[in-house]
Amino acid sequence: MNSKLLIRDVTLRDGQQSLFATRMNQAQVDRVLPLYRNAGFYAMEVWGGAVPDSVMRYLDEDPWQRLEKIKVVMEDTTCLTALSRGRNLFGYSPYPDEVIEGFNRLAIQSGIRIMRIFDALNDVDNMASTIRFVKENGGIADCAVCYTVDPHFTARDKLKAFFGGKKLPQDIFTTDYFIDLAIRLEKMGADMISVKDMAGLIPPGQSGELVKGLKQSLKVPVDFHTHCTPGYGLASTLMAILNGADIVDTSILNFSGGTAAPAFELIQVFADKLGIHTGVDRKTVTRINAELKEIRKELAAFDTGGVMPRDFKLSDYKLPALVDEKFNGAIEAARRGDEKDLLECCHAIEFWFNLPGPDENVRKAEIPGGMYTNMLAQLKQLNLDKLLDRALELVPEVRVRSGCPPLVTPTSQIVGVQAVNCVIDESKDHPWFTTNSVQFVNLVKGSYGKTPIPVDPDFREKICGHREEIPFDTAGYQKQPNPEDDLAGVRLAQTEKEELLLELFPLVAQHFLQNRIQRIHQHMVQRIEEEKRIRNEKARAEYEKLSPEEKGQRVLNALYSSTWATSYQE
Repeated sequence: MNSKLLIRDVTLRDGQQSLFATRMNQAQVDRVLPLYRNAGFYAMEVWGGAVPDSVMRYLDEDPWQRLEKIKVVMEDTTCLTALSRGRNLFGYSPYPDEVIEGFNRLAIQSGIRIMRIFDALNDVDNMASTIRFVKENGGIADCAVCYTVDPHFTARDKLKAFFGGKKLPQDIFTTDYFIDLAIRLEKMGADMISVKDMAGLIPPGQSGELVKGLKQSLKVPVDFHTHCTPGYGLASTLMAILNGADIVDTSILNFSGGTAAPAFELIQVFADKLGIHTGVDRKTVTRINAELKEIRKELAAFDTGGVMPRDFKLSDYKLPALVDEKFNGAIEAARRGDEKDLLECCHAIEFWFNLPGPDENVRKAEIPGGMYTNMLAQLKQLNLDKLLDRALELVPEVRVRSGCPPLVTPTSQIVGVQAVNCVIDESKDHPWFTTNSVQFVNLVKGSYGKTPIPVDPDFREKICGHREEIPFDTAGYQKQPNPEDDLAGVRLAQTEKEELLLELFPLVAQHFLQNRIQRIHQHMVQRIEEEKRIRNEKARAEYEKLSPEEKGQRVLNALYSSTWATSYQE
């Protein structure tokens, strides 16, 4: 355990994305930024993920301007961080190097200091170019290993495999697997390593073992990132701290818990009891949390977290004796490795703070919360939600057939959609994999990179028509068109940043840029019309001041001056 713990605040990106569908607008962000200047967080995650897409799609705002405005206010008081999916950036298929270089260069120029780089398959080759471009442009390469679990097979699956002479894969995602990935990334130039557990699937015992192993194997700092969906988040973060994590990711209380990250305030209480210094100003956090409460009320239509957390002033707190005992009990249980007692204490703490309890459906299914809800929504649209349990049973089968991809965006969604397709096929008495999404075919084909285990060549031939893996070839990449707006007569993208928006979010960016150009054009037309109106009113006022003789002479002059007549009519 370290005597100092750095905190990466993820409230303004991961927190609002997890709980409020990334609907926090620029005005709301602007209200808390001046407070954050004095908070003392080591880093603030403010960009990447769903932010660029969502602020254009739902808020009609410019994602580059959001980042630039944050930079202006924060200056160098903290490290601004963003999330990048390596060669895939924000999409599914890999991009050519010129797109990857441009994105990372401009992101760093616009304020990003730390770029968290991950790959949905944990294919480090997909991260190499981003690591290089981030470092070449003066940024810090934060390389993430995506935590996931082995496929969870039912007793029926195991019996079927046994009598069919089939061996089910096991012990794929071991502690050694993640440590080996981290060592490779360090050799590739990683400045820090993050354990990225976006689904919140890592239990406390595993988080402690993994962080301890990473600290023993690496020279660079280790960051621990998790979510609270299945109920492990707070306990697993405490275990990571006790086993030497240098940095942990948290959200401020009113944007924490449930599908989001653990609350900073709870981690600070643990740090106080452990004698760990975080360097974060408590009074400032209390003020930020109060403002976030008001913003959360404004975002109520998108709030997936349910009830509001308990009011809590970190700047001046005294916990009830029973709650204080739970914090002490959690530390004691963590130190003796008693996972059951640790989780019970942490759940009691979260209950007192009015944070959401564990999502039992997600915990049992061992899949990300977003994947679970998407599968349910897909089946509900077809009035087949009664097939959800069966679809969940098919997730391990789909994962194994497609090379056991980690359950992280976007592979979790690809696997979830395909499991639903298979259960629909089954309901129609069709063989599994009769209906396949384009993304699933590309995953099996090898377009997205190397999977953790090889895809069976027979299965690849069935799905793709060939037995060999065929990687995505960026040589055939075609740049997105930059059409001319019919009304204004100018190209949609006027700058390199806008061109990148078209490359990364073609449909959303085209709509956003077109709307902006048309608004500017309309404003200019209105301004010209207003200037004409003012000129005409001034001319009429001057004419009315003339004598009858002068008016008569002005009319005669107008008859012989088409230029004057035309200008007067205008």
